[in-house]
Amino acid sequence: MSNLGFPFATTLTSWHLMVTYCTLHVAQRLNFFENKRIDMKTVILFGILNGVSIGFLNLSLGFNSIGFYQMTKLAIIPFTVLLETVFLKKQFSQKIKLSLFLLLLGVGIASVTDLQLNFVGTILSLLAIATTCVGQILTNTIQKRLNVSSTQLLYQSAPFQAAILFVTGPLVDQYLTKQNVFAFKYSPLVLGFIILSCVIAVSVNFSTFLVIGKTSPVTYQVLGHLKTCLVLGFGYTLLHDPFTEKNIIGILIAIVGMGLYSYFCTHENKKKQIVDLSPSSQIKDKDSNTPLLGHQEKENHFEAKKATKDSLV
Repeated sequence: MSNLGFPFATTLTSWHLMVTYCTLHVAQRLNFFENKRIDMKTVILFGILNGVSIGFLNLSLGFNSIGFYQMTKLAIIPFTVLLETVFLKKQFSQKIKLSLFLLLLGVGIASVTDLQLNFVGTILSLLAIATTCVGQILTNTIQKRLNVSSTQLLYQSAPFQAAILFVTGPLVDQYLTKQNVFAFKYSPLVLGFIILSCVIAVSVNFSTFLVIGKTSPVTYQVLGHLKTCLVLGFGYTLLHDPFTEKNIIGILIAIVGMGLYSYFCTHENKKKQIVDLSPSSQIKDKDSNTPLLGHQEKENHFEAKKATKDSLV
């Protein structure tokens, strides 16, 4: 976008999703995975929501300063924690919250620079936060409740995400860049990098659904901020970008927060597994199943008596 002068982010994202769908369609036809039907209304709403969230994030970047956009992305984690706590009754320990606070503090110190507020930009940022949080929570919830894999969900929803962005992308990009994506002069170099980005996007989209489905939306956001730290670090070491002590301190604090988050999550998961495998929990499960077993035995006894009566008749 900066070196080749191709600034059409939303339209490019729609192409990424189209290529992802085509790749998964070929993989499904070759029996690499089994297609599992999901309720069409759920898939359509889910796909549109994810597509809209990408559009709002791009609009937020277009209407706000870089610093405020970074704050928007940082706010996704606490909003996700809030939504999961209120609506899904999920509990986050104080240790987990402390580690997330250190992570956000570090990334904020390392990446947030100028903060320029405006009314339209703030509204767009709030909409971007809300749609992104709900979309990522639904990604995790749909996979677990409907027992579908990340590949199956992505295959079903990708065409709807691509469609909403393909329709709105050129309009959004033209409004933000004052350029028309269809009037752009596509050189062989630009086309080559577009194709390369589409190929890479297949792995990115697949890994996104896989990580959220196997872990949680919060863990995925933590990985996203790790990416931010790596981008800053590689930019300094490979591209010789400007780097200050503030950036170094921020990255170090963020890494400590990530390490603590990983440790606390692993510790709590092991503790939960031990509780689930304890004899007391197994006895409770057995007791809860006893009425059902007793009811089943009564039904079998009744059916046996009925069969004997029928044979006598």
